[in-house]
Amino acid sequence: MRGRAGRKGKDEVGETYLCCTSKDWEDVVGLLEAELPAIASGLAPGRAGIKRALLEAIATKLVSGRDAINDYIRSSLLFHNDEAQDTLFDMVQSTLQELLDSKLVKSSNDETFEPTQLGLAIVASAFSPDDGLFIYGELKRALQAFVMDGEMHIFYMFSPLQASSEIDWMAFRDEVHGLDDSGLRTIRLVGVDPGLVNSIAMGHASIKDPALLRVYNRVYTAFQLRDLSNEIPVSSIAKKYNIARGAVQTLAQNCHGFAAGMAKFCQRMGWDMLAVVLEHMRDRLQAGARADLLEMAQVTYVKSRTARLLWENGFKTLRSLAEAAPSELVPVLMMVS
Repeated sequence: MRGRAGRKGKDEVGETYLCCTSKDWEDVVGLLEAELPAIASGLAPGRAGIKRALLEAIATKLVSGRDAINDYIRSSLLFHNDEAQDTLFDMVQSTLQELLDSKLVKSSNDETFEPTQLGLAIVASAFSPDDGLFIYGELKRALQAFVMDGEMHIFYMFSPLQASSEIDWMAFRDEVHGLDDSGLRTIRLVGVDPGLVNSIAMGHASIKDPALLRVYNRVYTAFQLRDLSNEIPVSSIAKKYNIARGAVQTLAQNCHGFAAGMAKFCQRMGWDMLAVVLEHMRDRLQAGARADLLEMAQVTYVKSRTARLLWENGFKTLRSLAEAAPSELVPVLMMVS
């Protein structure tokens, strides 16, 4: 597809050229002739958008007093929806109270609002208020009992909150059985019961609580992140956990942004030691490699497989790579399949 939508204030229409095969023709025509869905405000009741919008507006000092907050809301699409106007400002007041109760904002005289340290950390990390509160609880527990003699706890912390795939409970059980003492302590600490995993895999139990299921999903994702960082090929991970290869690749991409948010959250909360640990593991996730390859993985277009081959053939530092003659590097690069 090629084209442009036009320039604001300059054009009234845009044009697009779409090329397709004959077998896709009917689908393309149906797409072009379909009715456009009505635009709906993300701040509408039943959505979490208004809580996030108010927190971000207060945290960035865009608004502080009630009058400024009301003016801000009047600038929204939701305000111009006649059906919402009657209840909109009541919803704003109840949302402000939720932010106060959650200790994301504070108010000294009930007329002006300012963010708390936690509220600022959530906004700086680009988390939603609800996700930020969940992460805060997880990190608070981690600060009290962080499992430092293994890597599973860190991989769990970097697991995105929204599950990217369904759990294969047989695969989950196999991974739990293969954990060392450090890994078992980690999953128990975050709330996973190995016995329950075994029961679910055998079809004798299930998890009804969404909050608990989220924990199990994150542990399942942590296994995949661990394998990615240990240089296991994407295709092998997809087969091992019975998920699509694209889901593994998406996870590898999404976890980088989430990991950056986690590190930023710790920095804003003043948890510098934990932030350092997370930053180191974030580099490993980005490289998709073990710690010994982090330096080589900085080279553009050098992925974990290539970095490992270079390492095994004597090129263990950037200097050795830079000083190598092409005749030395070509045979190694030819080994990359």
